[in-house]
Amino acid sequence: MTETEALLAQLKKEEAVLTFESFTNETALQLGAKLVEAALESKLPVTIDISRGELQLFRAALPQATKDANSWIIRKNRVVNQFFQSSYLIGTRMKLLNMTMQEFALLDPMHYAANGGAFPIVVDGAGFIGTITVAGLSEQEDHELVISVLKTFLNKEV
Repeated sequence: MTETEALLAQLKKEEAVLTFESFTNETALQLGAKLVEAALESKLPVTIDISRGELQLFRAALPQATKDANSWIIRKNRVVNQFFQSSYLIGTRMKLLNMTMQEFALLDPMHYAANGGAFPIVVDGAGFIGTITVAGLSEQEDHELVISVLKTFLNKEV
């Protein structure tokens, strides 16, 4: 198994395990606050977004975050909303196939970014309902911030 194949397996496992029993606007605020707390503690220049469909439930830009993060969030969220999987998983799958977004799904890479940092909100018994997204670091670091906070928030191990 290659390193990329192992990463893909890990990303699939994260998505299978890190699901919610329920998810409300209050859940989004609590989770958003935990993401902000973790990012501030490490002095990370990120922007955080939690959305349910087109409804933005939480948004925060931390010190030193750049305006570019906004477009990254939009483009990463589009990938998750299109495939119901994390942007990192889709990007990793594309790397394994040696394909661009255009080749993979006939989607314009100017509008869709398969870079790590956007993760699906999945509710047990209901399915996919939204996205949790971090932008401002490398794709791996954006993804890892989301996952580390989710594991603590949901009290689950992957």
